[in-house]
Amino acid sequence: MTSNNAPPGRLIIDLEATELTAAETELLRHPSLAGLILFSRNYRSPTQLAELCAAVRQIRPELLITVDQEGGRVQRFRSGFCRLPPLHVLASGFEADSDGACQRAWHCAWLMAAEVMACGVDLSFAPVLDLFSAASEVIADRAFAGDVEVTSILAQAYIAGLHAAGMSATGKHFPGHGSVEADSHVQLPVDARPAQEILGRDYQVFSNCIAHLDAIMPAHVRYPALDPECAGFSSFWLQQKLRSELGFEGVIFSDDLSMVAAHSAGNIEQRAEKALAAGCDVLLACNDRETAIALLHWLERQDLGVANKLSTLKGTSTLSYTDLHEQPQWQQAQEMLASLPGYSQE
Repeated sequence: MTSNNAPPGRLIIDLEATELTAAETELLRHPSLAGLILFSRNYRSPTQLAELCAAVRQIRPELLITVDQEGGRVQRFRSGFCRLPPLHVLASGFEADSDGACQRAWHCAWLMAAEVMACGVDLSFAPVLDLFSAASEVIADRAFAGDVEVTSILAQAYIAGLHAAGMSATGKHFPGHGSVEADSHVQLPVDARPAQEILGRDYQVFSNCIAHLDAIMPAHVRYPALDPECAGFSSFWLQQKLRSELGFEGVIFSDDLSMVAAHSAGNIEQRAEKALAAGCDVLLACNDRETAIALLHWLERQDLGVANKLSTLKGTSTLSYTDLHEQPQWQQAQEMLASLPGYSQE
């Protein structure tokens, strides 16, 4: 086990409930642990969330605490937090008023980031850079738009809002998950489109935004016209395209290695080995404690060292939850939300 001041390792895992268990307190000290991802089951109120994060910090202050707080269907913290719209709603009216749409995206990002950081969370895995398609089971309205330029412009405004609040930006799901119908949580999606269409549309959004991103999360999707492996296990996508062609120097997170789509890479150790070999810096393993523990021990035996630049993703906001409500940006964000057609905090 590690000391309280040891640098973080390579794995992000989840917690069981709203307080740390004795077993989890011990797990937090494992040298292979890089951080935590929180879910709805870990949340009861802003005060409870702040206490949970503080308890984690007391044991390992350097760990990265993360969440998926996108808005719409994917918002883990609800009661006591502002209800955030899905990104697709923020794109409404873009053609008539692109500046207004960008302002909505900026304010929504600032609000989301400021709220979670005020409770001790460092990072929400956002924004989704996938293109919108109504046929997608898992993305759909989580995406801004189906147009490359509109998505790129709104995403850059959203990223600017995150940065203004003090949060790093994680683009997902590289090189684009929005054009496949299957949900990678329950099966392996295959994007059978020609290479020219994938590279000219979905991939282009990431290319347009890459200079503004601090981290990337690849998709558990196969693109056989370009490479036989899932993007998250593919050196073609992560090293040749992302690192070399796009020049990305930030952190690469794997998507959850417990998802069904990832099983195509073998057992959990094989999945981890393939993801790391392909170019992932940090791995996620969620909702399967036995698997997570096995992976922690496997990583310890590999002697990989720490993930470069992971510490740069820590949240930098110093606002408390009470102070947050006194900020001018808070009031502006509330006004923005109230102006959305059909939107209500109820």
